[in-house]
Amino acid sequence: MQAKDIVLALIVVAVWGFNFVVIKIGLLGLPPLLFTSLRFFFAAIPLVFFVRRPEIPLHRLMGWGLAQFALQFSLLFVGMKLGMPAGLSSLVIQLQVFFTIALAWWLLHERAHANQLIGAGVALSGMGIVAWHLDTRSTLVGLLLVMGAGLSWAMANILSKRMGRVQPLALAVWGSLVAVPPLFMASALIEGPLAIWHALQGLTPESSLAVLFQSYPNTLFGFGVWSMLMRRYPAAQIAPFSLLVPVAGMLSASIVLHETLQTWKIEAGVLVLGGLAVNQFAGGLRTLLRRAFR
Repeated sequence: MQAKDIVLALIVVAVWGFNFVVIKIGLLGLPPLLFTSLRFFFAAIPLVFFVRRPEIPLHRLMGWGLAQFALQFSLLFVGMKLGMPAGLSSLVIQLQVFFTIALAWWLLHERAHANQLIGAGVALSGMGIVAWHLDTRSTLVGLLLVMGAGLSWAMANILSKRMGRVQPLALAVWGSLVAVPPLFMASALIEGPLAIWHALQGLTPESSLAVLFQSYPNTLFGFGVWSMLMRRYPAAQIAPFSLLVPVAGMLSASIVLHETLQTWKIEAGVLVLGGLAVNQFAGGLRTLLRRAFR
């Protein structure tokens, strides 16, 4: 990967890690499906009137918008509302890495290299440490919903690979627009008009800022750049970057929410970073050594 693309990927995962803290704050004043709806409404409006629709088939745009935005984040937000902690949610959703590699192997016939599999195993051991310390107050339903969000993210990654060249901002804006109608309908049917009205009437500055953070840095910048990288490089090379999201999430929770950063969290973070390093650099190092000893 080019150095500038590595930097972009690291900025995206830092934003996404902090976002789990923002979600917890936003859920204090907003029902989860309404919160998700508002996020994508403001990501789409008013930019959709100034940004041309991506030149891809409508069914692919709709499939990507529903998988990447509507389904993934409705599952994630509801799962967190049901008790999944911010740090643990930032970890569990990273199962999308392994879902993505498996789907790319199955559907796109991409070959996963040995260093990528070893790196994934090392990182997975770090995720296992966190899973071992699972908060017993987290509901099983919430856990399953966040895992489902990870699968939805992986499906969107595969759809991105089949799009060809597309302008990232346009994809994020129009994908957000696709997500809005089903999310508002789900909110109205499940949470109810009365709950929506009370939440909007009592909207706090914290909730408003949470929605705006979700809409702009997290959605338009984050997913626009991520989609660009997924098209530029093999899925197995890009997807493991998201393993850094739990590290950023735990550090953010420690600083903003004053959560204790226990030793086991640091150990897990080291393993995740080590796995990412193996995935990204072992292949290049092996090539350099071969050239050196020819």
